[in-house]
Order: sequence, then structure tokens, then C-alpha cells
Amino acid sequence: MNLKDSKIIGVIGQGRDCSPELLKDAEAVGFQIAQRNSILICGGLGGVMEAACRGAKKGGGITIGVLPTNHKSDANEYVDIPIVTGFGEARNIIIVRTADALIAIGGKYGTLSEIAFSLMFGKPIVGLHTWQNLDHIIYVKIAAQAVDTVFKLI
Repeated sequence: MNLKDSKIIGVIGQGRDCSPELLKDAEAVGFQIAQRNSILICGGLGGVMEAACRGAKKGGGITIGVLPTNHKSDANEYVDIPIVTGFGEARNIIIVRTADALIAIGGKYGTLSEIAFSLMFGKPIVGLHTWQNLDHIIYVKIAAQAVDTVFKLI
């Protein structure tokens, strides 16, 4: 795989208080991204981010975690490439700018900021069980549909 030519898909979503359904969907999304020989980028911590990274690793993929903290040891165990920023939530801009397209799964206000940056920067975004009624997001109901849709957009 030539990494420079690989698609990079951002998976954004909440870091804690996730339902089992949300984690299952995030893991399925990560797995399917890896199966398409693409790289997964996320915030590198727990919840949706960890589940998506776990799925990507099961699928043989590469994961990047853009950490809000100053320590690469804060990354979840499925992150291959931890990027330490010390930027807190400002690291969300790095995730969005780096991704070719994004999938929002669940989410709270940090995810909402990533959605807003995606829209500001003209990045395609697909929503799965996330913030509703926002313009320019394609909403889907299942993980496979989220991945199929995001790859049609790039």
C-alpha cells in the first residue's frame, strides 16, 4: 500500500458514555474502512474512537490518533500512530483537515465542533446516530451504509 495515495477517513464521536450499539457500529465502520485499504484517523482516545480503531486493526488497517494531550501513552491501544498535540479540543481541526471525508458516530459537543469544521472546510461528512437536522450531512442508519456512502463522496 502506498500510504501517500491512501484515502484517510476520519471517524469522530464521543469518547465516553457510549451505548453498546454505538460501539458496535464504530467497530464495524473501522473494520470496513480498513477493508477498503484506507487509513482511519480519529482523536485517539476511548469510546467511539477506540472502537473504530479496534475494528480497523481487526481489518488489518492503519490507525492515526490525534491526541488532545501531551502524552502518546494516552492513546488507546489500537492507535498505530499517535500524534501528540497538547491542543485539547483544538486538535479537532487537525483531524478534519487531514481526513478526505468523515463519519460522525454519536457524539457530544466535541463531535459537533468537528462536524462544523467539516462543513466549513468542505469535507464530505456522513452521520450515523449523531447530531440531527444539520445541513450538508448525509444521514444513514447502519455502519455499512455509512462506509459505502463516504467512499462514494470521495
